[in-house]
Amino acid sequence: MSTVSSDPPHRIDPSGGCPHARNARLREGGAVAAVVLPDDVRGMLVLGHEALKEFLGHSDVAKDSRHFAALAEGRIPEGWPLRTFATVRGMTTADGEDHRRLRSLVSRAFTARRVDALRPRVEALTDELLDGLAAAARSGDGVADLRAHFALPLPMGVICELFGVDAEFRELLHRLSNDVVATNIEPERAVAANREMVSVLAQVVASREREPGDDLTSALLAAHEADGDRLSREELIGTLILFLVAGHETTLNLITNAVRALCAHREQLDLVCDGAAGWADVVEETLRWDSPVSYFPFRYPTRDLTVDGTLIPKGTPVLAGYSGAGRDPAAHGPDADRFDVTRVPPGRHLSLGHGAHYCLGAPLARLEATVALERLFARFPALDLAVREEELPVNASFVGNSVRELPVRPGPDARHG
Repeated sequence: MSTVSSDPPHRIDPSGGCPHARNARLREGGAVAAVVLPDDVRGMLVLGHEALKEFLGHSDVAKDSRHFAALAEGRIPEGWPLRTFATVRGMTTADGEDHRRLRSLVSRAFTARRVDALRPRVEALTDELLDGLAAAARSGDGVADLRAHFALPLPMGVICELFGVDAEFRELLHRLSNDVVATNIEPERAVAANREMVSVLAQVVASREREPGDDLTSALLAAHEADGDRLSREELIGTLILFLVAGHETTLNLITNAVRALCAHREQLDLVCDGAAGWADVVEETLRWDSPVSYFPFRYPTRDLTVDGTLIPKGTPVLAGYSGAGRDPAAHGPDADRFDVTRVPPGRHLSLGHGAHYCLGAPLARLEATVALERLFARFPALDLAVREEELPVNASFVGNSVRELPVRPGPDARHG
């Protein structure tokens, strides 16, 4: 029997913050919770592992914003901070044949061969950035911001090289990306950031049209289905937004969260260093334990839908609660809150999605994070946080789950020991 919770809906704090205590409280009421989004928009959050897996793969759940009732009825203002997630044209907001067409075009350019071929470049860029991290620490009384000097420029550099984005645009695109994923942003700033992001990426596309190269933007411009179908200009820009935002923000958070977890659980780091677990295990456990994306917008039931006994009305905007599912005791046992790189089975999480919209960039994210962590701790085995965990400033978003800064003391450089 479907039920509608009698509890008042949970108002999600647009300024973000650590989601785990909030998730634990909400899960006490069930795997699905009613929530209030910015500007008093009513929605739902699915944060139980099995319920989220069911919901993500359900045939009566859509991504196209035409199924978003409040948006279709004109009740969502242009400057709503989550509007881009709903309205950007691309794979993340397409369904059925349209989604398959777009994913086919993109996946033909985003092949396993291209990802495998990136390993030497990822390794080289990692080593260059570690040099920079060491230099920053030397000039900063032994302390450097690992997020700014390492966790950010690695995935941003790789994704921009992959898509043929010139270096001059990278810092600007990161700033705009931060605004796009922020959930406490003023309406005027949200509108301006989205327009500027589209403008900058249009310049990137125009540059690759003039001078095609061995990059994904050039490949996407040239890509055709057998019947001659191609990405429209709007779909191409939307695809670039997806990969540039998701392709660096999520991996940035993943690397940052993994370093925080290992610094707080030195015994787990020792297990990896002693060979009892691998760096890939660290990546998978971080994805589960501290998902780089907390609540991802949006999916919409195309009919009234019951999930884990709770009714989700047709047209409701639903958040995928990856951070909640990752620590669900019903799926991960009574020690779900414990960071354990030897957890069996490893990698049982939904943090990279499930079903037709499973993250196309997952192999690249795993490659970057694994290489980054292995090389970081091989060179700086005594690396530790320079401040207490509770002093770290959190992201101003309930979408991305991490901190804005990560001051560390790298300690002795093993290359010089």
